[in-house]
Amino acid sequence: MATVQEIKNKMILAKDNEIDLAELNSKSKTSIWNLILYIVAVSFQDIKTYFDAHRKNVDTALKNEKYGTLAWYRKKALDFQNGFDLITDSDLFDNTDATEEEIEDSKIIKYAAVTEGDNLGTVVIKIATEENSKLKPITNEVEKAVQAYFEEIKIAGTRISVTNSFPDKLFLNMEIQIDPLVLNSNGLHKRDGNNPVEETIIQFLKELPFNGELVLQDLEIRLRKIDGIKIAEIQRAMSSWINPVLGEYGVPNEIDTKRIPESGYFEIVNFNDIKYVV
Repeated sequence: MATVQEIKNKMILAKDNEIDLAELNSKSKTSIWNLILYIVAVSFQDIKTYFDAHRKNVDTALKNEKYGTLAWYRKKALDFQNGFDLITDSDLFDNTDATEEEIEDSKIIKYAAVTEGDNLGTVVIKIATEENSKLKPITNEVEKAVQAYFEEIKIAGTRISVTNSFPDKLFLNMEIQIDPLVLNSNGLHKRDGNNPVEETIIQFLKELPFNGELVLQDLEIRLRKIDGIKIAEIQRAMSSWINPVLGEYGVPNEIDTKRIPESGYFEIVNFNDIKYVV
């Protein structure tokens, strides 16, 4: 997108090519004509930004409305209303006599990600709800309703696999080199008494997009920005997730450089394996 100055320069060039505007030749930045062109340039850029955003929103809406696409399945997951029935021969819920508050409260799926499964014709839908600002799975009873919902609205022949699981457990073994003037040997800030490393890791995981990729190097870079941290090195990282057949967490697997959580989100187990050195 052109900058305000670039837009203004084009208008100045157009002015200079108009003989009738030859008297507008002041070089002062505060001249009336100069200020008017600046205001017009700013307004033009605002309008261009608005139309670009509008086009993006329209493109996204059209993509989401294309029946049977991954984006469509994700939108339908977020549109799910617990306790409501579908309109006959439709993928829309019957909200007759329901209040806006009741409708909003029924939309308990707050996060969703959709991918193609390993088997041809399979769509994997990862979902989660939220409670007290923390991601968590929906109840088994509601999960059955979600599965029935997708079985009713899916494209014929498509196999739907709903992943509704507790978070992948993240295990981190780290060595943190600290500035002893700022942090103590336990990683606590000498002035505030908080633990910035632990807080940063929690916040970093929270900011990851649902079903987003955890990149270990990105976490190290984030930790190095903390006041009092000289070097942050992840010596070993592992994660484990719930086996859908056994219904329990499996043996932790090594993370080489990056990993997408099977459940869609991570939760760090503890901070016992973080070592602080001077």
